[in-house]
Amino acid sequence: MNEIGGYFGLELNRGLEYHKNAIKLNTGRNAFEYILRANRYKKVYIPYYTCDTILQPINTLSIKYEFYSIDESLEVIFDFRKVRKDEVLLYTNYFGLKDRYVLELSKKCKNLIIDNSQAFFAKPLKDIDTFYSARKYFGVSDGAYLYTNKNVSLGARLDSSLMRIEHLVRRIENSATDGYRYFLKNENALNNLPILRMSKLSQNILTSIDYKAVSKKRKMNYNLFHRELKGMNLIDFPLDKRQTPMVYPFLTTDNKLREKLAENMIFTPQYWPNVLSWTDKTSLEYFYSTKLIHLPIDQRYSPADLFRVIRLIKHEYKR
Repeated sequence: MNEIGGYFGLELNRGLEYHKNAIKLNTGRNAFEYILRANRYKKVYIPYYTCDTILQPINTLSIKYEFYSIDESLEVIFDFRKVRKDEVLLYTNYFGLKDRYVLELSKKCKNLIIDNSQAFFAKPLKDIDTFYSARKYFGVSDGAYLYTNKNVSLGARLDSSLMRIEHLVRRIENSATDGYRYFLKNENALNNLPILRMSKLSQNILTSIDYKAVSKKRKMNYNLFHRELKGMNLIDFPLDKRQTPMVYPFLTTDNKLREKLAENMIFTPQYWPNVLSWTDKTSLEYFYSTKLIHLPIDQRYSPADLFRVIRLIKHEYKR
């Protein structure tokens, strides 16, 4: 029975999740594992340019894997005829900017999994296994969505985020710097978890978000960066109005820019350090992993925040 009376809990709006019809799991890597289990794939083709956590389910299931390369447009270099009936190709929708290419790719490769961890707002394609990670876009300690036609019996066990929310609270009460080591602790706690249902707290938070406003703000911020910085950016990804991006990718040969931004309390993630050990220094993936700076454009930031970043970058380029 539901409890009546007592103290108040968190006050969260109750609306609808963006992916309300998806399977709700605890992590993106476990959504990937779900797909591999359901289809009984024997081999996976994965990009060099991806997070090493993608290997966790592959290793858990003892599945063979092979790397493939991407080109400057973040698109696959691969002979799709290699993919056999019991094999599959995994593609990442990089930074939420490759929706059109995902559609094109789905027509070329019959066995395909789309990793939309960086593309929360991208719509899934019919009959294409697709998964999402809510943590890349919102303040939750777990949460993933999965679209698939195959089912795996999971039972009803829920994940619990009770011991993994301190980084979120510390960022509100103190600062991101204060909460960062707790964020890393949470990231480590997610490693090698079994497939579980999304926690109640994450699901409640994800029903309280104004997704339309979030999408609008991210698009506006991306376009502002692109307008102001495209002349200095070594890559050019103008935003399709149907896409909602995760970050603004800024490619530079300035080896000190990331450090300079951090000195000014502007923190940019590096995707992905593991690529440096997977590839050699002559590869495009190595170049992108070391030189691509991912500027934050999310719903927390106003144009004034972005112009602070823009002024700093322009100042560095004038030196």
